[in-house]
This record gives sequence, C-alpha cells and structure tokens, in this order.
Amino acid sequence: QVQLVESGGGLVQAGDSLTLSCAASLRTYAMAWFRQAPGKEREFVAAILWSDGNTYSADSVKGRFTISRDSAKNTAYLQMNSLKPDDTAVYYCAASLRAIYSRITVVGSYRYWGQGTQVTVSS
Repeated sequence: QVQLVESGGGLVQAGDSLTLSCAASLRTYAMAWFRQAPGKEREFVAAILWSDGNTYSADSVKGRFTISRDSAKNTAYLQMNSLKPDDTAVYYCAASLRAIYSRITVVGSYRYWGQGTQVTVSS
C-alpha cells in the first residue's frame, strides 16, 4: 500500500509558475501527474521512472512543465512554468509499484492516487 500526499496547488495568474509536490510513503516504480478539468476526462501530464529518472511529458506541457524526483524523500515534483488558463484543473499524483513502461501515460496503470490539488490560472 502506498500513501501519496500532494501539496502546492493554488491560484496564479497566466505566465506565473507553480510547483507541486507528491510525497510517497515508500519507493515506487513510477510516479506521475494527471489532471482533470471540469467536464473533462483525467489526462496524463508527466511521469518519472524511479530507477533511472527517465521522464515523459504530454505534448501540451512540454517545454513548460518539468517532473523531477528526490529519491531520498520519495517525493516527486512538478515544476509548472508559463502557466495558461487551460492548465486550470485538479492535479492528481499517481504511483505504481509495477513495471508499466509501455502504459506509463494511462490512467488505469496506476493503482495509487493522491487526493488531488486544485490549480487555477487566471487570465
């Protein structure tokens, strides 16, 4: 069982930056961020493999968002720069203890989820 605790959401203006954190209760195979806007499906944002640090990002956030990890703290971060109103959503941290390399962007690949943190970007 993995517990995930998220922090760092808030209300910002377009162009601002924000960093989300997700602390896991133990080391996982992969951690990821997903987001869900009102009336939309949950979508992949970024993921990181704990073993080698390889990262994956959605095209919509490439060049603006960066996922990273602190292995000593079992914590993943999502640095979000140049935020846009379209980035407004509830952001969820997710973790998998199983190898999910080929399905790392898929919601159903992750068994463990955080409570979600609201990010609101005003124009």
